[in-house]
Formats: sequence, C-alpha cells, structure tokens
Amino acid sequence: MLFSSYTFLFQFLPVTALAFAAARRHSPRAGIMVLAGASLIFYGAWKPIYLLLLLASIGVNFWLGLRMEDPLRRRSIGTLGVALNLALLCYFKYTNFLFDSLTALTGTPLPFVNVILPLGISFFTFQQIAYLVDVMRGAKVERDIVSYTLFVSFFPHLIAGPLVHHAEMIPQFKRGRTGRSAVLAARGLAIFAAGLFKKVVIADNLAQFVTPVFAHLDAGGGVTTEWAWLATLAYSLQIYFDFSGYSDMAIGLALMFGIRLPVNFRSPYKAASIIEFWRRWHITLSRFLRDYLYIPLGGNRLGEIRRYQNLLVTMLLGGLWHGAAWNFVIWGGLHGIYLCINHLWRAWRGDGGQPSMPARGLSWAVTFFAVVIAWVFFRAKTPAGAWQMLGSLFGFEAGSSAYVSPGILRVMDLPILVGEPSLLLIGGCIVALALAIALSLPNVPQLFRYREYRRAPERRAFVRWRPNGAWALFTALAFAISLFGMWQRLEFLYFQF
Repeated sequence: MLFSSYTFLFQFLPVTALAFAAARRHSPRAGIMVLAGASLIFYGAWKPIYLLLLLASIGVNFWLGLRMEDPLRRRSIGTLGVALNLALLCYFKYTNFLFDSLTALTGTPLPFVNVILPLGISFFTFQQIAYLVDVMRGAKVERDIVSYTLFVSFFPHLIAGPLVHHAEMIPQFKRGRTGRSAVLAARGLAIFAAGLFKKVVIADNLAQFVTPVFAHLDAGGGVTTEWAWLATLAYSLQIYFDFSGYSDMAIGLALMFGIRLPVNFRSPYKAASIIEFWRRWHITLSRFLRDYLYIPLGGNRLGEIRRYQNLLVTMLLGGLWHGAAWNFVIWGGLHGIYLCINHLWRAWRGDGGQPSMPARGLSWAVTFFAVVIAWVFFRAKTPAGAWQMLGSLFGFEAGSSAYVSPGILRVMDLPILVGEPSLLLIGGCIVALALAIALSLPNVPQLFRYREYRRAPERRAFVRWRPNGAWALFTALAFAISLFGMWQRLEFLYFQF
C-alpha cells in the first residue's frame, strides 16, 4: 500500500485515525494496540504470506530480548540473535545475487532460484539488530510485546525508514498524548502534504527523463552526451525528492498520532564535502552504520590506516545493504574512497577555520559532481550500462545505437507531443528548477520547525509554518495538485531495498 495512493489516503488512513482517536480516549495502551494492528494490516496488504515472516521476526527477537535479561547469557544470546537476523536478511536479499554471481564466475549453470524480496526487510531487520546490540550493551529489555511490535512495524517507517531506535520510540508509545494534539495533527498533515508533493509532482515527473534512458543502456544501447547528463542529473534529483518525500510523509503521518520520528534529510545537496553530505543524507542509516559497524570495527581509534580501512569496509557493506548487485558495491566503494580522500584532505589542510565563499562554492561543486557520478552506478541495473553512461557523460557517444526519445513530455503522466530537441530543453529547465528548489529553499523539517529546528534561530518569519488559514490553504493546494498525479502509481525508489 503506497502512501501516494487513493486507497491509503481515503480508506486506510481515515479509518486508522478514527479508530486510534476512539481507543486513545480509553487508554494509551488501547491506542498503541490499534496502531500495532493497523500497521500489521498495512504490511499484509502487500502479500499476506509475508506478514507471517514479519510476525515471526518480531516474535523471535522479542523472545531473545527477554532471554538476555540474564547477564551471564546476554552476549551469547545477543550474538545468536544478530546472526539469525543477518541470515534471514542474506537469504531473502542475496540468494539470487549469490547464485547469479557464481554462475557468471564459474560458467556452470546453477539451479534457478527466484527468492522474492519482502518489502522493508532491510529496515525492520536492521532495527531489531540495533535493539539486540543495545541490550547487549546494557540497554533496558522491552517486556511489552505490543509496544515492541509497534516499534518494529509502525507503518509510517516500516517500509523505507527512517531507521529508528527502540529507546526513542517505545517511550513515546507509552506516554499520554499532549494537550496540543490538534496542532500536532495539523503540523503532521502539512508535512505529509509537502512530502506527497515532492514525490508525486517533482520526483515522479523527473522519472520520464531517467527510466527509458537507463533501460536503453542496460539493454546494450548507448546515449548521447546531452541525454546522458540530463538523465543522470534528473535521477540525482529524482531519488532525492522521492526518498526525502517519503521520509517527510513518514514524519507527518507519525506526528498525526503524536509520535515524533527522527529527521532523515537536511538538504544534502547543499553539502560542501562528502563528510557533510553523509551527515545530511539518509541520516538514520549513517547513524546505524557508524554506531553498529564503523565504531565496532575500531573507528578512528586504531590509527589512520585502520581508519581508512574501516571507512571502506563500512561503505562497501552500506552499498551492499542497498541492493544485491555489484553496482551497489561499486557505489558504496566510491563513497568510501570519497570519504578517505576527504579525511586526508582535511588532515593535510589542518584546521583552517571556515572557508571563504569562493572556496566553499568550489568545494560544493566538487562534492555535487562526485555524488552525481556515483549515482550512475546506483541507478544502472548492469555494470555495462553504468560504464556506458559514464563514457557518454564525457563525450564518448554511441552513434547509431544512441537512445532516441519519442519526443513526448508527460505532465502528471498526461502525454504532450513536443519533439526531441524541445524535450531536451524542457527537461533541462525542469532539472534546473528542481535543483534550485533543493539548494535554495529550506528543507521540510526546517520549514515546519520540527524537532531540532524548533529552537533554531529564525532568520525570516515568512518561512515559518503556523497553524493558520494561509498555511491551511497552501497545504490544501499542495495536496490537491498531488491528487491529480497519484494515478501514475509509481513506487518509491527505496521500496526495492
């Protein structure tokens, strides 16, 4: 069930909100029971059989947590639990990849397997691994199965994050609702509408300049330099507005029920270094990789060489977490190399204070270019397609096999015949506008003064959200425009991970 679907917006969400409000009047526990039940229904609507997998994962990890209350057995049981979770994730996510890689390497056909990847398995598995590791480190064991189930399966973050910790979620489930619940719900609805607009109006309309070009490359074709740059830049912005839009919708939905999720994006394309980029992009994944992989490997405590090795290993595994393909490994490896170069540069340069505006502008351009180049491997389905795209970006065109557009512009999926030269020009203008939005406007949590932005100094009063008629009108307008594009039913890009 997509957030950007009529079924979710006009059936599931209203029924859940009304049932939650009625149950919450009785007791906080009744409210979380309704949310837990609704979240399981939400997940089961995809493929009911995989709801059994989710329930089994929740049950086993909850039971292991209870067994870890014995200090003498905590580490051994926790290690077993982490291993079981990784085995589950590896089976569903990497079995096909492993068999295909062995077939390509040995030339010997192996038995055909087609393991279907359950939605959200990377996210709910990582969250439970984090829970077990935290308990091993001395965190409190959760003894309430309903609260634990809701922590894992809470529908706003279940499918594509953000990755949350039990310590930041479960206490929210158990406390009473604040007196300003109407304001929280209004803020949540406005944030949801902003995320929906980013997904449906911006990201989904950018997809028309991306999908056919990369499909042509993966099928063995080529692409001209103009189309290569348009497709690559369009994808760089598509994935940003798609995933950050999902995260905004998740924040808004949770806020409607009085729950605050962590911020997952802080305008990452404004970053002037790769280090800064990863402090702004998919923040909760960066936090997980740092706390549960990079630091346990030794972090920067074992010397510079080990530090760079740990960075590379962390980013390679982070790339593999995103998808079972060599292109994701290459993408992760590139970012690992970028981070090593960034740290080496900082060490050589020393602490020189804040860079000048021209220097920061150059740093931003280098960072953005590096990120865009890496996205080629993230998007292409095959290594050959990625290398062909890189060649086209730098002027090695494909001649007669180059991609030829049908010359149709789709606005909310409504076709308009414009011709290929005009389509290139229009596409370039759309990409430029999307980039200007990403670089010049405040991000959604900042605009709505959410969480850490609530106490941040305010520079311009007109960009601050307020529960008034003007903002209600803006919210209704964004929501109404988005409704016209929802019938495209394009899935969120991170659903495949």
